[in-house]
Amino acid sequence: MVTALDDVSFEFREGDAVGLIGHNGAGKSTMLRTMAGVYKPTHGAVRRRGRTATVLELGAGIDPELSGYENITRMGVLLGMSIAETKERISEIERFTQLGNFLQLPVRMYSSGMATRLMFAVATSTRPDILLVDEVFGAGDAEFQERAKERMSRLISSVGIFVFASHDHELVRTYCNRFLRLEHGRVIEIDRRDVG
Repeated sequence: MVTALDDVSFEFREGDAVGLIGHNGAGKSTMLRTMAGVYKPTHGAVRRRGRTATVLELGAGIDPELSGYENITRMGVLLGMSIAETKERISEIERFTQLGNFLQLPVRMYSSGMATRLMFAVATSTRPDILLVDEVFGAGDAEFQERAKERMSRLISSVGIFVFASHDHELVRTYCNRFLRLEHGRVIEIDRRDVG
């Protein structure tokens, strides 16, 4: 048995934008999934107050046989939105994805870049109290990455608590005001100057 996280304890408050850094396998993704309630801790507890949204795995919840529009509804519900909330956001998702009539087609007909735009647009259309993000800026072409960064900046400024796991230390310093380094499943709070 492998212990992914060991004796981890911390508290985040309104206004915290927390960067998680560490080498591959350090436990960043596991920690985010545990915070989100995807994984249950074997010891201790996770306490959250407020609506939590995740951008953990672009592609989670997508059904390639459904159309883009059907997947918007499906993924929105999986992210905790009501069907009415999802429908209210469709025109904004259409504008961001720039997929036009492709939204009427099954997602299996999309290129990987088109599917990424759709998934990212839906995942970032929520308005949560707590936002947990795992390394999303490497996907898509350069134009999409710029638009994705702008969209994330707006979303981050609207949430109470933001937690971001990334290998890109420059992005972590840009978006975050607190920093946690994971090393072999343990968490150490560090200063901005110690990030990369």
